[in-house]
Amino acid sequence: MPTPSAVVLDRLRALAAITDVAARPTRTVDEVFTGLPLATIPVGDAADVADAFAKAHAAQRDWVARPVSERVAVIRRYRDLVIENREFLMDLLQAEAGKARWAAQEEVIDLMANANYYAHVSEGLLKSHRVQSLLPVIGKTTVGYQPKGVVGIISPWNYPMTLTASDAVPALIAGNAVVLKPDSQTPFSALACAELLYRAGLPKNLYAIVPGPGSVVGTAIIDRCDYLMFTGSTATGRQLAEQCGRRLIGFSAELGGKNAMIVTRGANLDKAAEAATRACFSNAGQLCISIERIYVEQGIAEEFTAKFADVVRKMKLDTGYDFSADMGSLISEGQLKAVTDHVEDAREKGATVVAGGKARPDIGPLFYEPTVLTGVTPDMECASNETFGPLVAIYPVAGVAEAIEKANDTEYGLNASVWAASDAEGERIAAQLHCGTVNVNEGYALAWGSLGAPMGGMRTSGVGRRHGAEGLLKYTEAQTIATARVLNLDPPLGISQTLWRKSLFPTVRALMKIPGRR
Repeated sequence: MPTPSAVVLDRLRALAAITDVAARPTRTVDEVFTGLPLATIPVGDAADVADAFAKAHAAQRDWVARPVSERVAVIRRYRDLVIENREFLMDLLQAEAGKARWAAQEEVIDLMANANYYAHVSEGLLKSHRVQSLLPVIGKTTVGYQPKGVVGIISPWNYPMTLTASDAVPALIAGNAVVLKPDSQTPFSALACAELLYRAGLPKNLYAIVPGPGSVVGTAIIDRCDYLMFTGSTATGRQLAEQCGRRLIGFSAELGGKNAMIVTRGANLDKAAEAATRACFSNAGQLCISIERIYVEQGIAEEFTAKFADVVRKMKLDTGYDFSADMGSLISEGQLKAVTDHVEDAREKGATVVAGGKARPDIGPLFYEPTVLTGVTPDMECASNETFGPLVAIYPVAGVAEAIEKANDTEYGLNASVWAASDAEGERIAAQLHCGTVNVNEGYALAWGSLGAPMGGMRTSGVGRRHGAEGLLKYTEAQTIATARVLNLDPPLGISQTLWRKSLFPTVRALMKIPGRR
């Protein structure tokens, strides 16, 4: 069985030294494919978080004084270092998170593209600009942006580079410092990105990585940060929102999903079946925006199911540090148990397994086959609860209206996919779905990768957005500066207070009729 190279292991040991943690007990991080130890990482505590925030506040004052162009230059150099170190980053993602190499590459591409996007647009977005004043000529009103201060990020294990560095980049460009708690299963992925940022010229105290348990390190971050970015489960998101609410600080979160795909008559079933393997099983289904429900019109349901199941059965599961595998491993015993329990519950209650349906310890300790079910009923655990693994159910529906109704019949609203006879029909269906992103003729990557567009969830799938202008400006406080020039709102010389007061309404009303004013 292939293993990480000696070069990778040497770099991991070096990365452990750049954590913002004093000399403390350590924990071992294992290679997912084998269960064998990779390296050890210090375990931080509340004192480490307090120290990181003290240093971050001091560093942030100097950082925000720099022109935006200088901050952007650091991110451009970081982007170039990501490109230069892409093979190591993919190796690390495979070892620490168990990804197939193509899925690891997908994450590295996101690091590069995200940094490139914000490097190009941030100066324009952060530049103060004129807006309509109450009194034209006499008044001048501008809007500018100030950073929040120190942003806290609590990141997950499933995309441990994208959801650490790519969330930190816009926060840093906006003039903030960042204190980040990576997931305990994937700390080295966060540290690898931090090390590249430091090499690009980012002051170390400006971006602190504090590994440790969420109950200790995460809580301490929430108690001190000026804004929180979180990616994880809806249940945890609710708890963190309450904590942020008590402190009256801003909060952004991407949470759970039970994402739906709709396939209608006239759709290209071969393309839909092929793309559905990525939509459902990228990163072994451990993706908030992956598809777990497929609604297919009855007249084509049997044909689509046969085509999809055939493609799924041919998927290659492997531990190779190359591009040969179609799907990698689950990350933990907990994830393996969750998938196993959902499949067995559905099977016992009458569902049919048309592809997959069993663990594969012969490949690696945490592998599970990509699995397709039919005959899933509402009483089954996988019907409405997020599996977060390689499991999807197919549901025949009478028509498009029922497909839309069923797709919307969930507490979540993160992502969806639509396959129809035409782009126009697909877009009409998409507009009726209650979720933050919809991909027409794709599964998830097109919407996610459209970095100029906001990405996030409706309902219990999240609060706020990443990407686009909002993905940067959420890390700022908008400030309005209104200047009265020549005159203010007191009566001009020679006009009585009474006459002045009577004239205000017709004056403002007349100004509203000037072309171009709103």
